[in-house]
Amino acid sequence: MKSLGIGSGLAKKSAVVLFVALSAWWVVIALIWDNQHADANLLWAALYQLMAVLGVVFGLFISKSWGGFKSIVGKTIIFFCIGLLLQIFGQTVFSFYNLFLKIEIPYPSLADLGYFLSIPFYAYATILLAKASGAGLSLKFINKKIQAIVIPLVLLIASYIVFLKGYEFDWSNPLRVFLDFGYPLGQAFYISLALLVFVLSKDFLGGMMRPKVLIILFALVIQYIADYNFLLQAYNETWVNGGYGDFIYLVAYFIMSIGLINLGDVFEKIKEEK
Repeated sequence: MKSLGIGSGLAKKSAVVLFVALSAWWVVIALIWDNQHADANLLWAALYQLMAVLGVVFGLFISKSWGGFKSIVGKTIIFFCIGLLLQIFGQTVFSFYNLFLKIEIPYPSLADLGYFLSIPFYAYATILLAKASGAGLSLKFINKKIQAIVIPLVLLIASYIVFLKGYEFDWSNPLRVFLDFGYPLGQAFYISLALLVFVLSKDFLGGMMRPKVLIILFALVIQYIADYNFLLQAYNETWVNGGYGDFIYLVAYFIMSIGLINLGDVFEKIKEEK
């Protein structure tokens, strides 16, 4: 990032400052005002995606310094950024309905095109992360890594049992049924991949990559929780724009932004050592 005139320290400080500002704003509208000012909630819900925008901007700067699509590192960061951009698209559509059209957005809607498509991009980015971090080299020995098989299997089964148990199928709305299953299972898949990278990267570069991968993993888990919470609240018709559900998304975007910046840091150290 230094080659582009942007220091990682400045990037992190900018992300933290924006997160603190948005969090303080949310405390006022959600906790102090108790969600009694609908317009304030809608405005905050429309603007907290700036956290994701910041992550994309810094992420693209980092990827450019690594040659963009020409390098595995650049591609890894770019595909994480595309995932964030799709989240931004979904959030923009969601906010347009609520803030400008003044109507409650249906579920499913055009916003879900962005939200759902972020899943395969996050998954592919995680696969690239495995290759970039050296974990991919260990996949040939996966039969010796029992936890590499057990962890994804347990997560996928738990996702079905915990989140979809007792689900009532409404085949009058097949797209909703597809998304209700696709969101938790698709996200469980990319979280499983991230867990694999975390487990298999412990022997690469003296374990240097593990803390960085852990941050990305944490961001994906928070995103998983945020989306499941949305599905649950949408199903029970309890979703509040600018409520705690939106704040969980803000946390996910913040952690992902920090994770992308940290990836740039560690790969810069690798480059300098070489």
